Amino acid sequence: MRCGRSSPPRWGPCRYPRSLAPRCGTLVADSGCGPASAVCTAGARWAGLLVVAIDGTYLDVPDDPGTRARLGKGSNQYAASGYPQILLVALVACGTRAVIDVVFGSRTRGETTHGKRLMRSLHPGMIALLDRGFSSNTFLEAVAGTGAVFLARLSAALKPPVLRRLEDGSLLSRIGSVEVRIIECEITIATSAGRTTGVYRLATTLLDHHRYPAFELVKLYHERWEVESAYFAIKKSMLGRRVLRARTMAGIAQEVYALLTAYQLIRVAIADATDTAGADSDGASFSVALQTARDQVIHAAGAIADTVVDLVGAIGRAVRARSRRLR
Repeated sequence: MRCGRSSPPRWGPCRYPRSLAPRCGTLVADSGCGPASAVCTAGARWAGLLVVAIDGTYLDVPDDPGTRARLGKGSNQYAASGYPQILLVALVACGTRAVIDVVFGSRTRGETTHGKRLMRSLHPGMIALLDRGFSSNTFLEAVAGTGAVFLARLSAALKPPVLRRLEDGSLLSRIGSVEVRIIECEITIATSAGRTTGVYRLATTLLDHHRYPAFELVKLYHERWEVESAYFAIKKSMLGRRVLRARTMAGIAQEVYALLTAYQLIRVAIADATDTAGADSDGASFSVALQTARDQVIHAAGAIADTVVDLVGAIGRAVRARSRRLR
């Protein structure tokens, strides 16, 4: 699997004469080329296709005049947000929640604008799971143009024509220049607060309803939430909901790449540990792995010359001993 390079974000006139961002971006991508990229990991593929997802999230940055001028602040009908934010959009391997490629920059450019830069890392043999924010004609055409197939939730605004109804209840249609198959379904979510039922319309370029049954595709779409779990690990487990510390554009880029590099290395360790044991990495706790890595660093384990640093082994033993709790 080819790993895309994470180029520095286009803030505008900002320059990177001393920035480590390009080198950090290469490290993120290179560390994603191992087992955590989910080529062979259990649960990584569906019908022979590598399952990936694209989605975006926001990271708060310091509220300085420079960052406000470059990034602005989000707002709604009630008030402006407390901090300027950057928008990060990632391509994630659902089997391990490892980052395959990532772009980030000003939130004013929008998820789909940033997301189109991830097309460099999509290719045949992948199935991309997309939320309705990525269901525009142009974005779906861009995904289809890479040779990857997609399974996307459609927004209510899209009204594709009905060209033919199939035996399993799905129908053939067209979105832009792409021929698709549309599946309508009801999904009920049960939580401690009660049950909620919603109607979903999913569009896919997998047109063969015999080979790819509608019910199996509906079940597969649940895997899209793995990208949300990846963002939870980065923003909650690693950052603790804190604001980034850097106060310059170049510094923000370096800090984001450093954060992603640490995240990726922990995912590699988890994937190595679970793959060796023949287990699914879904059952491994990221929090346990993160704390174990911190303990190793704090104790300076392996810091003596001519010794082997057993970081992956220590994390592996820890995550095997404690399963991730269900949310």
